[in-house]
Amino acid sequence: MTDRKTHILVTGASRGIGKAILDGFDVQDITAVGQSTAGKTGLLKSDFANADEVARLWKDALERLDGRVDVLINNAGIFDPNPIAGSDADWLDSWNRTMQINLTASAQLCRLAVRHFQARGNGGRVINIASRAAYRGDSPDHWHYAASKGGMVAMTKTIARSYASEEILAFAICPGFTMTGMAEDYLESRGGDKLLKDIPLGRVAQPEEIASMAKYCALDAPPSMTGAVLDANGASFVR
Repeated sequence: MTDRKTHILVTGASRGIGKAILDGFDVQDITAVGQSTAGKTGLLKSDFANADEVARLWKDALERLDGRVDVLINNAGIFDPNPIAGSDADWLDSWNRTMQINLTASAQLCRLAVRHFQARGNGGRVINIASRAAYRGDSPDHWHYAASKGGMVAMTKTIARSYASEEILAFAICPGFTMTGMAEDYLESRGGDKLLKDIPLGRVAQPEEIASMAKYCALDAPPSMTGAVLDANGASFVR
């Protein structure tokens, strides 16, 4: 690609991986805007549980970024437990909520981004933050989370295969446990020391490590890398 990508939208940017990604673009010649549910500290407000708010976010991002988005980074997601012993209605509600926030909202934004890239005619990049769970699966209470992340990976590969000829590139990053509030709570609930023994590196990833991968995919990864899925799990799951 000859046109440098400098206008970037990052979802789920209030903390953890998303915040680290957004902070990583705080450099000369890069204009990045983030999204969060609450929309505080300069972030765009959008509750992904409401599908109608996703399109509004895209409109707001275009306004903030002077009518141009070059790179979309889908990071927003939830990790709520959903025990199979719950009521049918509660289990289905939790399943649908996770799918809407983790996968459907990302798909909505990917669609808007691809159409925007096509209209501008100079390509663009999509980076989807998935999870090790897309390949390894997750706990008995997190079928929905694993399924949503598996869907993100499949969607990324499809975008890459479908639009590479238009210089629209797509990458997925699959972290294992990362030192965010969400993962810390889970590690504590499941016995952190025991789970850490399953990570040959001996520690979980830092958000800045994942952010460095996202930044590389957004700005420097060669076009031939489109469709790649990058793992970052301390060798706890190797493919």
